[in-house]
Amino acid sequence: MVAQRPNPDDLLAKAKAEEARRGSLRVFLGYAAGVGKTYSMLENAHRARSEGRDVVVGYIEPHARPDTQALVTGLEVLPAKETEYRGVKLREFDVDAALARRPELVLVDELAHTNAEGSRHAKRWQDVDELLAAGINVWTTLNVQHLDSLNDVIGQITGVTVRETVPDHIFDAADELELVDISPEDLLARLQAGKVYVPSHAQRAMQNFFSKGNLTALREMSLRQAARRIHTDVELARRLQAVSQPWATAERLLVCVGPSPTTARVIRTAKRMAVALDAPWMAVAVDATGATDGSPTKSRIAQHFRLAERLGAETDTISGQDIPGAILDYARSRNVTKILIGKTHQPRWKRFLFGTVVDDILEQSGDIDVYVIHGERDAEDIAASSVAHAPAAWRAYVGSACAIATGGLAAMALKTLHLADSEVNTVMVFLAAVAFVAVQFGRGPAIFASVLAVLAFDFFFVSPFLTLAVSDVQYLVTFAVMLVISLIISTLTSRLKSQVESTRLRERRTSTLYQLGKQLSSLYGGVFLVSAAAKRVAEMFGGEVAVYLRQPSGPPQLAFGYETTIARHPVSASAAQWAIDHDQIAGAATNTLPNAAGLFVPLAASQAVLGAIAVRVSEAERLLDPEQRRLLEACANQLALALERDQMAIAAAEARIQAEAEQVRSTLLSGVSHDLKTPLAAIAGASSSLLEATSLDNETRRQLLETVADEAARLNRLLENILQMSKLDAGAVKPNTQWHVMEEIVGSALRRTSRELQGRAVDVRLPVDLPLVSVDGLLLEQVLVNLLDNAARYTPPQTAITISAAVDGKWLRLSVCDNGPGVPPGSEERIFEKFYRASPADSTRGSGLGLAICRAIAQVHGGTIAAANRPGGGAEFVLRLPLGKDAPQIVIE
Repeated sequence: MVAQRPNPDDLLAKAKAEEARRGSLRVFLGYAAGVGKTYSMLENAHRARSEGRDVVVGYIEPHARPDTQALVTGLEVLPAKETEYRGVKLREFDVDAALARRPELVLVDELAHTNAEGSRHAKRWQDVDELLAAGINVWTTLNVQHLDSLNDVIGQITGVTVRETVPDHIFDAADELELVDISPEDLLARLQAGKVYVPSHAQRAMQNFFSKGNLTALREMSLRQAARRIHTDVELARRLQAVSQPWATAERLLVCVGPSPTTARVIRTAKRMAVALDAPWMAVAVDATGATDGSPTKSRIAQHFRLAERLGAETDTISGQDIPGAILDYARSRNVTKILIGKTHQPRWKRFLFGTVVDDILEQSGDIDVYVIHGERDAEDIAASSVAHAPAAWRAYVGSACAIATGGLAAMALKTLHLADSEVNTVMVFLAAVAFVAVQFGRGPAIFASVLAVLAFDFFFVSPFLTLAVSDVQYLVTFAVMLVISLIISTLTSRLKSQVESTRLRERRTSTLYQLGKQLSSLYGGVFLVSAAAKRVAEMFGGEVAVYLRQPSGPPQLAFGYETTIARHPVSASAAQWAIDHDQIAGAATNTLPNAAGLFVPLAASQAVLGAIAVRVSEAERLLDPEQRRLLEACANQLALALERDQMAIAAAEARIQAEAEQVRSTLLSGVSHDLKTPLAAIAGASSSLLEATSLDNETRRQLLETVADEAARLNRLLENILQMSKLDAGAVKPNTQWHVMEEIVGSALRRTSRELQGRAVDVRLPVDLPLVSVDGLLLEQVLVNLLDNAARYTPPQTAITISAAVDGKWLRLSVCDNGPGVPPGSEERIFEKFYRASPADSTRGSGLGLAICRAIAQVHGGTIAAANRPGGGAEFVLRLPLGKDAPQIVIE
């Protein structure tokens, strides 16, 4: 007996888990509050402490239960962290204190608890995960209704939506699970006795969530979760210990599926047995022939798989030449305890010579029970099989006879020409013919050819000739050896052929899926994804393809295949809708809407079913083949994931745009509202003083009027900036470029900003030979106005400002400098963003649109603008504009 070796992947996973050195997690699971989870955890903690372990109570929810509070006595308790929320002080688990104390074991009650605002983690299970990552062991409690995957089921049963949930991966990662269970009657008695809640709350709880029906259903769920976890642990233990025989902790059935008509009876028997044993079951076929998808054998197996799936079995196809060995290896890997296989009547001599799969499985099954279901083929099956197989079988055997005859003639010719006088060479010719038959026609005709080759060699090449009599007894050994070698050659050759065909088929399918995935990963947009996938599937299956996409409301929409028969068929929309709603295959060759024009496969993504892909081929039965169906489902899954990825990208882009728009809106409101309020307040104050005061002198009246005029101009400038920015963003501004003299534009900008620049020295340095520039004079003037206004706002009084221009190759370089505080480091680019202020705390200095307008105008002219700090202090804004060709020359007289 060959020793079983552990799976390398399992050993590697175990080694990685040990290297991680995470703490171990033990979960005390219950089905409702009051079953005794915390009490049991504390009892176990006292036993662990008595064994010398360093145990600390991180947090316990006593719920005013004296028995629970009494068990905390004697254990070290970490002080709770107090957090104030809306005037109420809340006690929370202090994860930092636990990390600093670093005990061997920490008790943390209520794994699903939501922490108070301001805590480092939103959920307590995140606190626990941090402790585990630090290598600290944790014991915790959990009710089954808090599992995330059961949230909707719990809501349907109890009518209560549980808000606090724990991700399933946290629960599945627990190293130990202890089920704390009492009967619903005992729990209700504890409620009535006031041991769970105070009497007033207990009565209300028993009338709602804690009804006996709800508690019974929750208890079943907790037991199932514990059983599922135990089964997972058993499977892991089997793999790590490399146990070849199944552990019959629970019944699991496997039914062998083949082309024999008796398989249907075996499948139905397996279904009845699975129901009686309340056990999962699966139907498995072995692909040992390498038959094509349209072969009668494949069609029969596909029909049997369809029956098994309809009865609720899991179906699978495995490859292998040793059928009994492949089935038993698969059964042991899935911990199968019972195998069901069909047996048809066969002649005893045939069983003696060739053996049967049933006998081999019975001999090698070991601890697995094998049930042999006897059946006979009815007349209809025999007739159908004869009609389907007879022509092909007879052609193969006739071809085998012709091949042996050709080999005999070739051997005769070689002997006549004295090229192969030895009988060994003649035998080689016949063996070559047998190998040819095995490659072309398969194992059965090859065996027939082997026997026929021996007879032909005896009849034509062994003395006495033209008779089967043998003069020399030694030839009997030659015949026997020749027959054995012929049979070996035919078997190995046919087996090699089937393996090559099977490998080639899998390689083609893998390559097709790879190409499809590669193509989909490089495309964006639902239309392009659907079109690329549909064309690839059509090439793969050699038929018509249509794709229906789910709509927010109404029937699914046809997205591809408008001219196909599928699109014109009246049942197609209903079949697509059914496949989408139920996430199941429908249409042709199925039990749901079988009169549809094609087979409809749902496009099931990770979040939802996005649509359905329909395939129509000339032979609908081809799509029943498990390999073909799995290939189609794999293509559908790739398309669904690609569509989901595209939708998520669109949703992310829309969310980003919405967030940016929201940010712009809030910034605009916060900035512009203040900028509007300040001048309006000044105008209102000055105008009210003018109206109400009767004894104002002329000077005071003039100052008030100037205030009104200045603030109105400021308000008008703000509104102009907003309007100008909106036009630039919308692309509605087209520069009216003409040849301009820079001195005129600079002078006009200085006149417009004379009030803002009052008290500041402005130095203008423009070369005399500066060429004309082709710009929109008004827009360029606005740039200078904004830059000068910006310098006046963000620099102290008496600050010097310099305006200079120079030719830099094919560019005009216009610079505005000051010797103020400069630009905050790191914000040289951000200051050109809309509504951005270099000093957010000082919101009285502008709306944050001036520099954004400058950049937009520069880009409209094909130029750039940048900001930098000067080495000697201050800021410098550099505007670069392209010089136009053939600029007019300025004549100075």
